[in-house]
Parts: sequence; C-alpha cells; structure tokens
Amino acid sequence: EGPESFPPLRNEAAVRVLQGRMKGIQGHCNSCYMDAALFSLFSCTSVLDSMLFMPFPLCDRNVQGILRDEIVNPLRRNGFVRASSVMHLREQLTDKGQCSSFTNAEKDPEEFLNLIMQQILGIEPLLKLQSGDHEQECYCYQIFMDKQEDLVVPDVQQLVERSFLSSDLKLVEIPSCFIIQMPRFGKEYKMFSKIIPSLELDITDLLLDSPRECCLCGDVATLECS
Repeated sequence: EGPESFPPLRNEAAVRVLQGRMKGIQGHCNSCYMDAALFSLFSCTSVLDSMLFMPFPLCDRNVQGILRDEIVNPLRRNGFVRASSVMHLREQLTDKGQCSSFTNAEKDPEEFLNLIMQQILGIEPLLKLQSGDHEQECYCYQIFMDKQEDLVVPDVQQLVERSFLSSDLKLVEIPSCFIIQMPRFGKEYKMFSKIIPSLELDITDLLLDSPRECCLCGDVATLECS
C-alpha cells in the first residue's frame, strides 16, 4: 500500500477548510518564511505533488515523508498544521544542509526551496532564464525592482513584467511551475503595503523568441521596443 494522498483544496472546499481561527500553518521560532512557502506550494495546487511521491535519484525519503504526511496531508485534510511538524522538517533540513540555523533563524524562502528541491529531493530546476547571452537555471524567481511611484497597489502581473524588464530577463521556455517571490524588505520598510494576486499570469511578453503581433500593423512583430 502506497502513501496516503489528499487532493489540493479547490473553490468552496478551500474556503470551508482553510478559513477561520487555528487554520493554516502554525508559526514558531521565525518559521514564517517556510510556512508561507509551504502553504503557497501545496494547499490549493497539485503542480508540485511530484515532490511528495516521486522517487527522485537523490531523494531523501525521510524528508519527503515528513513533508507529505506531517505537513501537506494535514493541511489539505484539516486545514491546520502544528508548529511541531514544521520543526520536525526544519530539524531534518539542518541535518542535511550546510546551515545549522534552520531551526531558529529567519531565512530567505529561496534558500529553503533550493535546499529541499535541489539537495534533498534532487529535482531539476524549474526555470530557465536568459539575460543577454547568459542562461541560468533556478527554482524560483524573486522580484527585484526600484520604487515605482505609479504603482500604489500593484498586481503580480505588473510586478513580474516590470521586474523582468528592469533586469533584462526572458524565459527561455514555458516553465512547468513558476514560483515567484514577492518583493519584501523586512519589518522596517515594505515597498508595497498590498499586492493583488493575479489569478492568471500572461507570460507571452516574457518568453524568448515568442511570436507576438506588432502593436501598429497587427502582423507578426520583428522588433521589440522595451
């Protein structure tokens, strides 16, 4: 008998299971970066469920089991994960990683994702990005941009497009999963007080060599003006 699985929560079920007090992932000892990442990756989408079941070449089955049975399944079944379950995962990450402070310090979500996806599960990078002639592979994309006076309450679509433009980046291919980290500047300064989630993301203009129409004549464009 294989490991138990619960499907991600959708529509009315998501509201019923996840809304209210004592819902979500319980925070403890600076765990917010990991709690938010795990909730985003697994509560309402199955796109990364291979992380929970696939026997990847480098896969640590113990960490995979904790992630699946102590965090994702309780979250989808009951809408609540105890802090002790996340601490169990953090202790395993500390053992497996090069860093001793996963159990108590706040980290960047990218550091957590790189450790668990690359070193512990052995997943291929999810994104291929190109800047000029340089191509790079990564697991998630962090939005970097200067303060924009015309953006007061932006949506994710606007932030991704402007970030790609300012960094001169293109997607080499359509990603199977596009994990995006919002701009964040700690407790003292936040670039935006609110960001509206874009329920769909149009990546047409972000793709390298993607055919697009000319904004003047409607034919296939041959030049791009940033």
